[in-house]
Amino acid sequence: MPASGELWEPPCRQSLRRKFGCALVGCKRGLRSESNFFVHFFVAAMVVAAAAVLGANLLEWCLLVLCIAAVLAAEMFNCAIEHLAKAVTREQNKLIGTALDISSAGVLVAAVGAAIVGVLVLGNLLAHSLGWW
Repeated sequence: MPASGELWEPPCRQSLRRKFGCALVGCKRGLRSESNFFVHFFVAAMVVAAAAVLGANLLEWCLLVLCIAAVLAAEMFNCAIEHLAKAVTREQNKLIGTALDISSAGVLVAAVGAAIVGVLVLGNLLAHSLGWW
């Protein structure tokens, strides 16, 4: 982010290092300031720990990591839309409200899908480790 008084430079003109720096700042802000992002991040850490303990194979790891990335990305997009909405206006606006509802629904869809994949993958691993099949 530019310092106070400094002009914002479009991402296409920034160096690759600066683009990654801005992305990392965004991740940090998301994790620190958004409670939902922190919850998703905590659940993701628990899934990674469970997969490690249960001995997930490469395909299972790929499925779990892809689901985790999808949920965290959806939460970041939702957070970005919320911040843009606040920057546009603080007044009630039906179109902005609809956009916020849709972006929240996107997070819900990603989270439910990831939960289903997590239950299937980790449940199968647990069943195998307990000798159920």
